[in-house]
Amino acid sequence: MDALASVRGTARVVLSIRVLPVRVGWFWLRAHHRARNSEDRFSLASAARPIELAQLLTLARGRAAVVELGTGTAWTAIALALQARDGKVITYDPCVRSEREAYLDLAGRSARARIELRDEPDTRGPRAGDPPVELLFIDSSHDRESVVRAFRTWRNALAPAAFVVFHDYDHPEYSGVREGVLELELSGTQSGSLFVWRAPP
Repeated sequence: MDALASVRGTARVVLSIRVLPVRVGWFWLRAHHRARNSEDRFSLASAARPIELAQLLTLARGRAAVVELGTGTAWTAIALALQARDGKVITYDPCVRSEREAYLDLAGRSARARIELRDEPDTRGPRAGDPPVELLFIDSSHDRESVVRAFRTWRNALAPAAFVVFHDYDHPEYSGVREGVLELELSGTQSGSLFVWRAPP
């Protein structure tokens, strides 16, 4: 029975990645396999799902300067870097997870070179010389105050018409994300678990 359940689970994963570009889907499949074999429950629970990644990658297409707040084990940063062959992904997280390097190894040298890991709080904001942010993915602390503070820290670093994407907007355990968006009085669109706001052109 366990073997049958495992086969069914693998089949569901394979079906789910069909929405992703081939290179990203192949990475996600290998990362998921590694997480299951190593009992990396954090990644399995927290990493963006393929349908969410597909939506995020659509928004990121053609945008060279991408910032992620909340690196975790870097699955999303890797997916963004695999797509943005001419761009760069900067990701912030003061909590460095020991599993992260194993997934970065799966990304390959080319994608890895396009990721800059900043092991510091997102409230540090951009560094001098950073380009205007064309896509900001907020997926760090999920309480209302942290969501509001993160957005306000990065608001002036956004390029015209930049996208800001909030993860876990409809998650029952993370009501602070929705509360933060409401406090900020942002007018945007919800797409599954993502809330998308676009800066003025």
